[in-house]
Amino acid sequence: MRIALLTYRGNMYCGGQGIYAAYLAREWKRAGHDVHVIAGPPLPDLEPDIPLHVIHNENVFGLPLRDWASDPSHDARRLLNPLNLWELGVSRFGVFPEMQSFGLRLLLQWRRLHAEHPFDVVFDNQCLSWGLLGIQAAGVPVVSVIHHPLHIDREADFAVDPRLAKKVKRTLYFPLFMQQQVAPRLARIVTVSEASRREIERYFGIPEKEVPVVYNGTDADLFHPVPDVAKETDLIFIGRTEDRKKGIGTLLEALSLLPAKVRLKIVDGRIPEEGLVPRLIRKYGLESRVVIQDRFLEIDELVREYSTGRVAVVPSFFEGFGFPASEAMACGLPVVANAAGALPEVVGTDGTAGLLVPPRDAPALAEALAGILGEPDRAERMGRAARARVLRTFRWRDAADGLLSVFEDTLRAAHGRSRAA
Repeated sequence: MRIALLTYRGNMYCGGQGIYAAYLAREWKRAGHDVHVIAGPPLPDLEPDIPLHVIHNENVFGLPLRDWASDPSHDARRLLNPLNLWELGVSRFGVFPEMQSFGLRLLLQWRRLHAEHPFDVVFDNQCLSWGLLGIQAAGVPVVSVIHHPLHIDREADFAVDPRLAKKVKRTLYFPLFMQQQVAPRLARIVTVSEASRREIERYFGIPEKEVPVVYNGTDADLFHPVPDVAKETDLIFIGRTEDRKKGIGTLLEALSLLPAKVRLKIVDGRIPEEGLVPRLIRKYGLESRVVIQDRFLEIDELVREYSTGRVAVVPSFFEGFGFPASEAMACGLPVVANAAGALPEVVGTDGTAGLLVPPRDAPALAEALAGILGEPDRAERMGRAARARVLRTFRWRDAADGLLSVFEDTLRAAHGRSRAA
């Protein structure tokens, strides 16, 4: 099968899009399929024999025009291109334009790409751009993964700051209307958890029974216990703290309820000086109890950071899957997580690999953390069980095989419709 795998942003160290694309491409290639990754910057790290087609943009989103112009690699004349000019204009109003423009740029190049590499199927990594409808109309079925509806991110922002101006700003930011129109018109939608499947029906109107679930994998060879790393902290949180649905506020409140000797390490390379974390640390008087690792880490450094903690905490209000949970489990850490989104599916509900607590309940979170920290032998047993669960349940080879089955079903349905016509 010849597969075009799309990812509008391929960053490997920010969110899961680049990780998802790179591992699926690897597994499909190893299985003998011809996979081409089509990506926007920042680009994914792919194995050398996997073709990468770059959809360039001028990276004008969120960057003051003065800063953009001061970069010697930028040519202001390129802004006269209609798509570049549109991106520049709407981004000044807080709109995130890259999903729309990635699909449109791809559509403009599609005839050439498809002539050179006749694709059997296009797999979209939650771009859901208008351009995909044009590609599908040209004869190639498009399957898209929705990790979770972006509506959930918007609602999490609303819960933190319900002011009308903030609501307008966040509504402009997310391309919700486009995605709601495009998703039901694609050949197939797939997702990564039962929790996300329920939310897809809620927000996109696509019945659950029509949305297959294919769990993500986790690289347990890469993420593994590192015995020679000293335990530097009791609790470790890894994730984007400015993402309101990650629950950092609940975690810091819970820390304030724990004994003063309990320490927390936060690993996030993008903490603003006046962001949530500094403000909440001051609010709860935790200056001496929180260590912040605020630089971007290579993967081997991230693995070592996981191993510096005794317990991983994932207090998210929603996760479509939850890589920080599965990666921590692969590193042999017990996990305390919210019973929200897909986290019960990842951590398990029997208490052997981790504990689940009610969302936004700081006292319950503190109690669960105190219980594990107070029983080191239990924590070690849970850590071993957590890694075993990842090895058994979340393998990239299984994810790739599951998606191939979806592609085959989609192609059979498309051929059936062609014969009937």
